[in-house]
Amino acid sequence: MRNEFCALLTGLAVLLCAPACNRGGSGETGAPRVAFVMKTLNHPFFLDMQRGAEEAAERAGLALVVQAAEREIDVEKQMQIIENLLQTGIRALIVTPSGSREIASPIVKANRANVPVIVVDTRVDAKAVADNQLDLESFIGSDNYEGGRLAGDYLAKVTAGSARVAVLEGIPGHETGDSRLRGFRDALAQHPGMTMVASQPANWERDQGFTVFQNMLQAHPDIDAVFACSDLMALGAIEAIAAARRGGRIRVVGFDALEDARKAIAEGRMEASVAQSPRDMGRIAVESAARLLRGESIPPDQKVPISLVTKGAGS
Repeated sequence: MRNEFCALLTGLAVLLCAPACNRGGSGETGAPRVAFVMKTLNHPFFLDMQRGAEEAAERAGLALVVQAAEREIDVEKQMQIIENLLQTGIRALIVTPSGSREIASPIVKANRANVPVIVVDTRVDAKAVADNQLDLESFIGSDNYEGGRLAGDYLAKVTAGSARVAVLEGIPGHETGDSRLRGFRDALAQHPGMTMVASQPANWERDQGFTVFQNMLQAHPDIDAVFACSDLMALGAIEAIAAARRGGRIRVVGFDALEDARKAIAEGRMEASVAQSPRDMGRIAVESAARLLRGESIPPDQKVPISLVTKGAGS
């Protein structure tokens, strides 16, 4: 009888302990769940970022949940994804904002739920941070302004300071593209012979890069240089150049140094691209989340280096 009573007490203890042991965990493993919400998973840049994040999560013993909207411009969908994930008991949130201002709303909810937030690649709008009193643990990314300036200085150098330049912008009001554009314009302002004849959004997409630049060429047939705020738009512009039989006569500089862009540089169809390190961004973001969950502090700003990829420098 005494043995049966002891067995009953042991069973009750196990049942009572189970919820506490799994608190904040992820199902069977008990690993802390960290959400990484990206702009999209239909872009090589973010796929590379995802790989870096997943490798770091495995090393740190975290259960990483990666989700994204289908298109970068779907701001509302990204907000909905974050709000849904907050209902599932995630321990930390990593996000690459699709909307620099709009992202404030789900971050407010994360703050109220005491879920630490790490921002990657695209900064949250400074006014939105102040107005909503957002608590952000860290920003991890490149200096997009410096990248734009680097592209502008390079174009000025290879054109001997004289060119008629077109620009393919990202999404209007999007911090990443706006910073790249501002840096590029500031660089061109130092070279009076560099004239910007057209500047229009192509929303980060290759097909829009093709269409927008095709229209630019028709309106300004004397364009002889292009800066695209992302490689996908640059590759679209290259296709428009080929369709207009202008290959070899228009210099194209992009941003991201994607594999297809590096190939185009090696083949002489593209002049250069600003390289970032998305894999490192993903790795650092997850490592930072792991440190926060251990009660450690992390730097509020963590820069990832940039460089210029050209044919001469190797691609």
